[in-house]
Amino acid sequence: MKTAFQIPKNSYYDPEPMSTEAILSTARQYLEVDPTTPITMVPIKRGASGRTIARVKTPVHDDFIGIHWTDEREDNAQFVPVAQFLKKARFNVPEILYDRSQHNVALVEDLGDIDLLSLKDQPFKKRLPFYRSALEQVDRLFYTRVPEDLELMEPFDADLYRWEQKYFFDYFIEDFLKESPVPLEKNESFLQMAKSLGSSHKHLVHRDFQSQNLIIKDNKIYMIDFQGLRRGRQEYDLASLIFDPYMNHSPEEREELLDLWEDISDDRPEPTLFNKCSAQRLMQALGAFGNIIVNRQDNWYRQHIPVAMTMLRSVIKDTDIEEALTPILDKHLAV
Repeated sequence: MKTAFQIPKNSYYDPEPMSTEAILSTARQYLEVDPTTPITMVPIKRGASGRTIARVKTPVHDDFIGIHWTDEREDNAQFVPVAQFLKKARFNVPEILYDRSQHNVALVEDLGDIDLLSLKDQPFKKRLPFYRSALEQVDRLFYTRVPEDLELMEPFDADLYRWEQKYFFDYFIEDFLKESPVPLEKNESFLQMAKSLGSSHKHLVHRDFQSQNLIIKDNKIYMIDFQGLRRGRQEYDLASLIFDPYMNHSPEEREELLDLWEDISDDRPEPTLFNKCSAQRLMQALGAFGNIIVNRQDNWYRQHIPVAMTMLRSVIKDTDIEEALTPILDKHLAV
């Protein structure tokens, strides 16, 4: 969801005025203009990443995006170096126009407002070329080498998968559903799933490869919000795209996307492994939804919870965690 308001000439307003001031002063440095030059900022709201993002508009330059981040999340500081690495490697990402990382600010190319989610109501066949473009980016990540001087976030190992599970238990099961998370936390099947998924983490993954983070420009997909880039299982990014609660693909559409992936990569994910990654990703998404709704009072995400729960219910079928998790999902899906 995006919200916007206009800032009068030579003034500004924002719920986080220090962040807005940082973006505004950085924009003036970049543009090399004095305080009399009008600058308008249109806030862009995206999730709960501890970042302030705004479109900067001025008559002396094309629009660009200003980003100010806090230390709320460790990966925020990774945005600029990862963007520069991906751009140099010829991925479709926005260009860093002005780096002021010492003040937690960067100015970035404006890719526009058309993301994959905005095409949700269009026929699936019409969306397929954009999914091909997106999946081609995932395929290239598989083969891309990271320079030695680029320090990525910690890889997707057993501890990180376990952290995601606990995030789901705490923020979704306990805070949102008001159920006790203790039986799930003590269930050995979840721990074993984390260990098995974390046994291999050789290749780059975006980590949040879903429709809101895929912008369409010049009929190609551009990735944003890639600051969480790390090594992990490629199937996690595939699951993020194919089991995207915002898009709610039908089983037939999911099969078409897997066919498309096989055409691109000459491979198809092993079903058991893919379902585990899909379950892990959906638990992470539901944890995030619960956190944002309960603690940040943002109810836009509430509409996507039944879809995510239904998807999770389907991918855990015949797995070791089905017996523990299904009764809770069924109870609340029936409400």
